[in-house]
Amino acid sequence: MTSVAVIDYGMGNLRSVAKALERVAPRARVTLSNDAADLRRAERVVFPGQGAIGDAMAELRRLGLDDVVRELIGTKPFLGICLGLQALLDHSEEDGGVDGFATFPGTVRRFPGGLQDADSGSRLKVPHMGWNQVHQSDPQHPLWQDIAQDSRFYFVHSYYADTSLSSVVAGTTRYGVEFVSAAGRDNLFAVQFHPEKSQHAGLRLLENFMRWDGQE
Repeated sequence: MTSVAVIDYGMGNLRSVAKALERVAPRARVTLSNDAADLRRAERVVFPGQGAIGDAMAELRRLGLDDVVRELIGTKPFLGICLGLQALLDHSEEDGGVDGFATFPGTVRRFPGGLQDADSGSRLKVPHMGWNQVHQSDPQHPLWQDIAQDSRFYFVHSYYADTSLSSVVAGTTRYGVEFVSAAGRDNLFAVQFHPEKSQHAGLRLLENFMRWDGQE
């Protein structure tokens, strides 16, 4: 029986993520925990989150989980969701500037004002909230298995990931600007959207993760 731990640091739609994992892998052991031993014991780890990155990084440090996260990033299949993607970059502009885990090079930037839809010219609101397409940069990645190119996923965010290292970009989305909506390397995959809220395509991605051995 496979096992997965969802990192519980008090931020994000944690129980919805756990419930979605239980749905796609009913025989798996799903643990929602902030205990380092539980996280290390699990075969795979999910790092969810939503809200402000300054609060998130401070809470991880308070719980003594920041070093544990760094360790887990390099040792087992690891999925970041929403803030769990942004925290993996070098730095975020949010909250006056906050350093992340620097797993992926790049900066988390706020969507600029005055965004317009490229087709209709209509004004785009911030936060970016709702359904949008994800263009798979590497459709052969195991987590994209049986997910159609340009499938729609559910987003809620005011900041977006920006990296110049194309080799880690696994998916992109356009909302006035093109941004990284999925990034991956080795045993690590992270998405800006919420797969637990993204119906069939999102559940399929979670199911793929639960089968993934961490190899690209």
